[in-house]
Amino acid sequence: MKKLILMTLMLVCGIAFASAQADIKFDKLTHNFGSFSEKSPKVTCVFTFTNVGDKALVINQAVASCGCTVPEYTKTPIQPGESGEIKVTYNGAGKFPGHFKKSITIRSNAKTEMVRLYIEGDMTEDK
Repeated sequence: MKKLILMTLMLVCGIAFASAQADIKFDKLTHNFGSFSEKSPKVTCVFTFTNVGDKALVINQAVASCGCTVPEYTKTPIQPGESGEIKVTYNGAGKFPGHFKKSITIRSNAKTEMVRLYIEGDMTEDK
């Protein structure tokens, strides 16, 4: 009888522990820089996210689709209810003026393991 109660208790605890999970929620998924001159080709934005789960959130990787885009992210675990940031810098130096759209792939231990963020804008020709 004691073994049955102990096994049941372990099963319940295991299920409760397994259901605890981090979850990520971004304030926005896309940022539009609008127009900026190729005279000042470097622009930066910040994507803010919150851990809406009940387990610590860890960002494992942030990878841009192009070398002209550099993401920086919070490396420490984000506790439930707390927020973090992903700072994205686009450098259009040496690029042709015009419209651009880049993606940043975020991988984490969240329920949704991969999230894609987007930046876009129009770099105007320096006259």
